[in-house]
Amino acid sequence: MFKKYLSALAIVAAVAAPALAQDKEGWPNELTIGTASQGGTYFVYGNGFASYISEALGLNATGEVTGGPVQNVTLVETGDHLMGLVTMGPAYDAWVGKSELAPGLEHKSIRALFPMYQTPFQVIVLKSSGITSVSDLAGKRVGVGPAGGTPGTYWPRFMEAVGVTANISNAGASDAASQLKDGLIDAFAFAAGVPISAFSQLAAENDVVMFGLTDDEKAKVLEAFPAMAPLSIPAGTYAGHDYDQETVALWNFAIAHQDMPDSLAYEITKLALENPDRMVQIHAAASETLLEHWDKNTFMPFHPGAVRYYEEKGIALPDGLK
Repeated sequence: MFKKYLSALAIVAAVAAPALAQDKEGWPNELTIGTASQGGTYFVYGNGFASYISEALGLNATGEVTGGPVQNVTLVETGDHLMGLVTMGPAYDAWVGKSELAPGLEHKSIRALFPMYQTPFQVIVLKSSGITSVSDLAGKRVGVGPAGGTPGTYWPRFMEAVGVTANISNAGASDAASQLKDGLIDAFAFAAGVPISAFSQLAAENDVVMFGLTDDEKAKVLEAFPAMAPLSIPAGTYAGHDYDQETVALWNFAIAHQDMPDSLAYEITKLALENPDRMVQIHAAASETLLEHWDKNTFMPFHPGAVRYYEEKGIALPDGLK
């Protein structure tokens, strides 16, 4: 009887093993996810999700510090990274060949996997500066994150739309936060999923003021940049800040190169969208990493593996996104 039981197990194993091998056929030995600078949400989200992939899918995945979305979309396009995190504004610019990093190169090898969260644009200053709005930044020293990142790309454009000329500098989120504390810059204008870890740390250690855009400033920015959407950061998001912050935001998506194996793209998409509790443990911004937000992608085709997942969930993707 026991021998029959062992034989049955052997048959099951023999049947299951080829299926597993087939599911992972063509998978790379390792996976690199392009994130952004330390201290920003991409860094936390990307490295946390990479660890989750390693744990759940048995694939050695790591997050890599980069300049942010503008660089990430090109790293995926060129195949240097198989996966990256992007905001949809820089991704669209790259799609149509208007990337600041690779002008003239249409990024047609990128494919969407899953929605991540919205990226609000925020400014933090020391309260002692007396600065309370973007308009007050005229002539000031303003750090806007790394060159090529979402804030580094858009904050100078926002200021131009509002009619503000400031002295712009680039640095990673952690470095910019230190520069603000040390008085080397007057303001740190950034964009990332909230709460931004660098902002939270500054708020815990210093008397600071955070703000987005006034109604007049927001109207000018929305007119100049239709890809943006209005957003209110709720009171209490940061300790000591008991007021809503009105601003604008861009959606973020995880993307992959078109050559990512379909089965891997399927498993990654499924992992992100079917485990909300675990995703929020990685970063609070992942509360928006939900199936229903697939439609925040309006131009980039989804990877065939992701398409399979969405269709299994009853989502009828438009032809232009498949």
